[in-house]
Amino acid sequence: MVPGTKGRTVLVTGASSGIGAAVARELAAREDTVALVARRADRLDEVLADCRLTSTASERWAADLSDPTAAADLALEIWDHYGGLDVVINNAAVPMRRHVTRLTMPEVERTMRINYLSPVAISLAVLPRMLARGSGTIVNVSSLGGRLGISTEAAYSGSKFALAGWSESMAIDLDRTGVTVKLVLPGAIDTEIWDQPDNAAPLYDGPKESPESIAGAIVDAIDSDRFEHYLPDMKAVIEFKTADIDAFMLGMRGLTEGAGA
Repeated sequence: MVPGTKGRTVLVTGASSGIGAAVARELAAREDTVALVARRADRLDEVLADCRLTSTASERWAADLSDPTAAADLALEIWDHYGGLDVVINNAAVPMRRHVTRLTMPEVERTMRINYLSPVAISLAVLPRMLARGSGTIVNVSSLGGRLGISTEAAYSGSKFALAGWSESMAIDLDRTGVTVKLVLPGAIDTEIWDQPDNAAPLYDGPKESPESIAGAIVDAIDSDRFEHYLPDMKAVIEFKTADIDAFMLGMRGLTEGAGA
């Protein structure tokens, strides 16, 4: 807990909508102080107004996280503003649904910068200070697509696989340091990521969970003894994949038949 604030002080990226906004509101409802970061200032203002109903020290920073160096600098600026951060939730992400034969390197690089390199840069920026203090939690929000490949989502899944692998290794390296890492793997959540321009139509068109329905579980993950959190619980899908990858890929090809280049 940072001196002068009530509850924990938590940095949340991608806080202007979807999962990030829901998590920010949940944290504030529990009287944690929230540092909200996202690109859209007007949407951040709406979320901040809700947070301040129960968490008056919460603030917002409008920033584009496509520059990992700038993202790291911002994290340290926020740390200095509050005199410390107890928790960092790396949630900001962009979709990239495009058949692999139509992807360009600039599209892949932008997806990696926002979904992977900026969370890594933010984590490395705050890590020395957390280690010096002997406490802190980093929560990385990956995706079910970070554990299984999805047709037309090679760039997105690649970035989320990277974040999952980084989180696993980081958690092992930090064992017994007082700094913990949590990995969150959301499934089909009803956010703006499904209908962004310049993306192909998503393969999945079934029911989706609301961000609010999983926000509490993400906040609970901060203090959980477990590293990995599937929300909703779709771990069985991943277990099926890893048990027989060839059968899984055969099934996926059947689902995506006709969705080729």
